[in-house]
Amino acid sequence: MAHSHTSILIHAVFATKERCPMIPAELVERLWAFSGGIAIQNGMVALAVGGTTNHMHVLLSLPATMPVAKAVQLVKAGSSKFLNENMKARFEWQQGYGAFTVSVSQKEVTAAYIRGQAEHHRKVDFAEEYRAFLAKHGIVLEFNRP
Repeated sequence: MAHSHTSILIHAVFATKERCPMIPAELVERLWAFSGGIAIQNGMVALAVGGTTNHMHVLLSLPATMPVAKAVQLVKAGSSKFLNENMKARFEWQQGYGAFTVSVSQKEVTAAYIRGQAEHHRKVDFAEEYRAFLAKHGIVLEFNRP
């Protein structure tokens, strides 16, 4: 076969340092758009970007040659740089992240979920949401193991 064909959809989630509400409301829309641009510049497609003042979600379509860790690192680094250039306070993301595979059949549902973050977080806080993601994907944290 002469060509490689892949469908690699990743839902990445990462929080601000110490989950503090550091993303200014007036920069949120620009940050989401800028983060989509970071993806494009690096050969990815950001199908949806959203979040709140203390975390970001991004649904990425990755090229065959892009490791998940590299994709997340590029988005986090570029978005952090954008925020530091547009804020008075120092901005940092937490060191880690969550990355979850998404099937093509769930692409639109996941994108809608990401776009609806502001509404979603009127009912559920980020820590609760993140624990639910981990559980849904069968990830057991060390401190929760028997």
